[in-house]
Amino acid sequence: MLSTIINSWKVKDIRKKIIFTLLMFVVFRFGTQISVPGINKEVLAELFGGAASGIWNMIDLFSGGAFKQISVFAMGIMPYINASIIMNLLTIVFPYFEKLSKEGEEGRKKMTQYTRYGTVVLGFFEALAMSFYLRNALENPSIGSILLVSLTLTAGTVFLMWIGELITERGIGNGISLIIFAGIASRLPAGIENIWQYVKGGQASIVTIIIFVAIALLIVVGVIAIQEGSRNIPVQYAKRVVGRKMYGGQNSTIPIKVNQSGVIPIIFAMSILMFPSTIAGFFSGNSIADFIVKIFGSGHIIYMIIYVLMIIFFTYFYTAVTFNPVDVADNLKKYGGFVPGLRPGRSTAEYLEKILSRITLAGAIFLAFIAVLPNIVQAGTGLPISFGGTSLLIVVGVALDTMKQLESQLLMRSYQGFMK
Repeated sequence: MLSTIINSWKVKDIRKKIIFTLLMFVVFRFGTQISVPGINKEVLAELFGGAASGIWNMIDLFSGGAFKQISVFAMGIMPYINASIIMNLLTIVFPYFEKLSKEGEEGRKKMTQYTRYGTVVLGFFEALAMSFYLRNALENPSIGSILLVSLTLTAGTVFLMWIGELITERGIGNGISLIIFAGIASRLPAGIENIWQYVKGGQASIVTIIIFVAIALLIVVGVIAIQEGSRNIPVQYAKRVVGRKMYGGQNSTIPIKVNQSGVIPIIFAMSILMFPSTIAGFFSGNSIADFIVKIFGSGHIIYMIIYVLMIIFFTYFYTAVTFNPVDVADNLKKYGGFVPGLRPGRSTAEYLEKILSRITLAGAIFLAFIAVLPNIVQAGTGLPISFGGTSLLIVVGVALDTMKQLESQLLMRSYQGFMK
C-alpha cells in the first residue's frame, strides 16, 4: 500500500488528483465548522442530550461531527444515499427506469440527474423536519427562520453532493464514499480520547482496551478477506471464424465476489433505520414517540434484529441489481463462451444464480455480524464505542477501493503494450 502511494505521488497526473481530493476534504471539514444562522448552542446541547442521543450520535458520526453543531453540512450526504436507494427500487418496479439503467452512458446520465432531483426534494423535507424540531433552539423561532435553516441545510447537502461528483470526476476514488469515509475518520481522534478518559477515570482497564483493539484488528482482517474473496467460474470459448481470422479457443473465468455489494447494504440499512427514530425524536415527550426511539436505539435487541435482516436483504437486492446471471449467460452464449459441463443459456444462468445465492449469503451474514458486533462489545466492556464495526467496514472498504483505483491508474500509465 505504501509503495503504491509513493509511486502514485511520483506521477504528475495522479499527484494532481490526490491533491485535488485532499483539498476537497479540507473544504468538507471547513464546512462542518460553519453553523447555520440563528442557533442557540446551549439549547441545542439540551435537545441532543435526551432519549434520542444514540440516534443523534450515529448521524453525527456519519456527518463528521457536523450534525450536533448544526453546521451547513449537518445532514451530510444521507439524502443523496436515500435518493439512490429509491432510484434502485424504481429500476425494479417501473420498466422505464429499468430501460434507462440499461441504456449505457446516456441512461446513466439521466438516472444520475433524477437522483440529483430526488436529493434536493428529500433533503429539503428532511431539513424542514429537522428545523421544526430545532425551533426551540432558534433565537427567532418564526416561519421565516425555519425556512432559512431548511434552505441552508438543503444547500449544504447539495454542495456536498457536488463535491462528491467532483472527486469522482477529477480526483481519486468514489467521491460520495470518500466523503462518508472522511466524516467517519475525522471522528476517530475524539473516539480514542473518550476511551482514554475512561481508562484514566478507572472505568475501563488496560486489558479491556487490549481486547477491544484485538477485536478491531480481527474485524479489519475479516473485512479485507471478505472484500477480496471471490469464486472464479471457469469459462471456455469455442473457436469461430470471422472473415479470414479465427477467434476464441481461450479459457477465462467469471469472478463472483463474496461481497458483491461492498458497503452499500450497511449504508442503506442505516439510512432507513434512522428515519423512524429521527421522526419520533421530533415529538419527544409523547409515549408512542419515546417507545419508537427506545426500540430503534442502536443497542436495543429489536433494532439489531431488524438491522441484521435489512443488511441481508439489501445485500441480495444490490447484488441482484449489479450482477444479473441471465444477462451474463446470454452474453457468454452470444460470444461463444460456455461453462464446462453446462449447456449455454438457461442452464448456465441457473448455475450462476445458484452459486451467487450461496456465496452472497455468506457475505451477507458476515456483514450483519460485523455491523452488530460493536453493540455486543459495548454491552460487554461498557466502553463508549462510537467508531465500531460498521465504521471500520466502511473505512476499510472505501480504502481498499481507492487503493485499487490508484493501482489501476499506475498500471494504465506504466503499461506500454505491444506497440510503442
